[in-house]
Amino acid sequence: MGKIGVVGSINMDMTVKAERIPLKGETLKGEDLKYIPGGKGANQAVAIAKLGAEVEMFGCVGDDAAGADLVKNLQGTGVETKCIKTVAGVPTGLAMITVGDHDNTIIVVAGANDCVDIDYVNEVKDSLLECEIVLLQHEIAQETVEYVIKLCAENGVKAVLNPGPARPVKQEIIEKVTYLTPNEHEAVILFGKELSFDEMMKKYPEKLVITQGSRGVSTCLKDGEVILVPARKANVVDTTGAGDTLNGAFAVAVMEGREIADALAFANTAAGLSTEKFGAQGGMPSYDEVKKAMER
Repeated sequence: MGKIGVVGSINMDMTVKAERIPLKGETLKGEDLKYIPGGKGANQAVAIAKLGAEVEMFGCVGDDAAGADLVKNLQGTGVETKCIKTVAGVPTGLAMITVGDHDNTIIVVAGANDCVDIDYVNEVKDSLLECEIVLLQHEIAQETVEYVIKLCAENGVKAVLNPGPARPVKQEIIEKVTYLTPNEHEAVILFGKELSFDEMMKKYPEKLVITQGSRGVSTCLKDGEVILVPARKANVVDTTGAGDTLNGAFAVAVMEGREIADALAFANTAAGLSTEKFGAQGGMPSYDEVKKAMER
C-alpha cells in the first residue's frame, strides 16, 4: 500500500466537562480539565496511523511546549512528522472544548495553523506528491486548501476534502477533488437549501459523501442509486473526533481499493468505535477492532 498525506491543523484541545453546555451569560461548574492532542488534520492522521496505514502529516506548530508535545504525540502514534514546521514566535493552535450532555461546543484559535500557506506547501511539495491520497480540512487557509487540491489534480493524486468547519467551496475545487465529505450542516453551506441531500449526491455520484451523525453516511452510486450506510450502534461516551476518524478510515479503505459502499461501511464502523472512549484520538480503533466489529 502507498502513503496517505494529511495537510491540515495541529491543535492542543483544552477540554472541560460540564453537566451540559452553558447558556448565554451563564456560569456552570466545570470538572475534569484535560489537555488533549487535537486539530482535525492531526486527528485524521492519527486515525490513519492507528489503522496501520503509512501516513505523513503536513502542518505547522509554534515554538512552545504544546507544539513540541503535539509533534511527539504524532510520532508516538506512528505518523511521519519530518515535514511539520515549527514557527518561531507564533503560538500552537488551541481548541477550547466544552463537553456536556452528549454534545460539545468548540472555539478554535488558529495560531501556527495560519502558517500552513502556499510557501509552506511548496517547501514540502516533493513529499506531498509521493502520497497516493491527500486528506484536507478547513482549519487552514482556504487558498492553501485550493492550492493543494489543484496540485493533487495535476499530479494524479487523489484528494479528499472534509469541508469542516463549514465554509463555501468553489465549484472548480468541487470538480477537482476525488471525494468531498461534508456533514449535513456543511452540505447545506456548500450546495444551498434548495437541493435535497439526495439531489446533491446525484449531481456528484461516488464523489459527494454526506455524513449524518447517528443515522449513518450516504452517497450516490454511479448507477444513480442513493445509499445510506447505517451507523453502528455505539455506547457513546464522547463524539469529539468521530468525523475525523470516519475521514481517516475512509482514506485507508479507498487506498485498499475497496468499492465506495464497503469503504463507507468500514469508515462508519471506525467512527462508531471512536465515540465509545473519551477524547478525539484516544478512542480511535485499530484495524483489527474495526474488522471484528464489522464481522459482528
